[in-house]
Amino acid sequence: MIDETSLTYDAAGLLPAIIQDEENGQVLMLAYMNAEAVKKTCETGVTWFYSRKRKRLWQKGETSGNVQRVKRIAYDCDADTLLVTVVQSGPACHEGTRSCFSRLLDGGKAEAPLTDPADMYGGAASVLQDVFQVICDRKMNPKEGSYTTYLFEKGQDKILKKVGEEAAETIIASKNNDKKELLYEMADLWYHNLVLLAYHGVTPTELLAELAGRRKG
Repeated sequence: MIDETSLTYDAAGLLPAIIQDEENGQVLMLAYMNAEAVKKTCETGVTWFYSRKRKRLWQKGETSGNVQRVKRIAYDCDADTLLVTVVQSGPACHEGTRSCFSRLLDGGKAEAPLTDPADMYGGAASVLQDVFQVICDRKMNPKEGSYTTYLFEKGQDKILKKVGEEAAETIIASKNNDKKELLYEMADLWYHNLVLLAYHGVTPTELLAELAGRRKG
């Protein structure tokens, strides 16, 4: 991607990284990287930054699931600023907007070239994303007594077993023509599917994009 030795860091060992959406060129956010963050970004293919407030490395999407998959990294003529082009999963901003640059100095709102997943796919996407964020939080920050934490601790086989069990129970509810039971069992199935997505580091937005591509099917 880049020659890391060519970069010029400031006195604190940092340089700014502008994050840009590959699809439409929208600036999503600005954060800072140190040499280790640059290295991890290049090695993993997802963005890593250095938090000046928390004094530690962090991966974008580590709790929300809104990861940024790196397509290319460029640096400017002074070699002290990065331009990172990414495929963004979900909103880039912690406030839920696609871009962190959503405010205007005159007090208005900036128009986003690309809408949020909830707008693209309907309100169901927002609900799925909210549940998914809780699941990702339990994955990254285990909580005693949490069923979701329990599933991640038990691992892939347990998660797959639950997906299979809930799928079977959904089939039985359908065969019984029991609408109330069908809704209950399918909600369980969707939840466990979200846990499985989180296990593999896949987001609901990626799944919705895959489904959107099948509209002509």
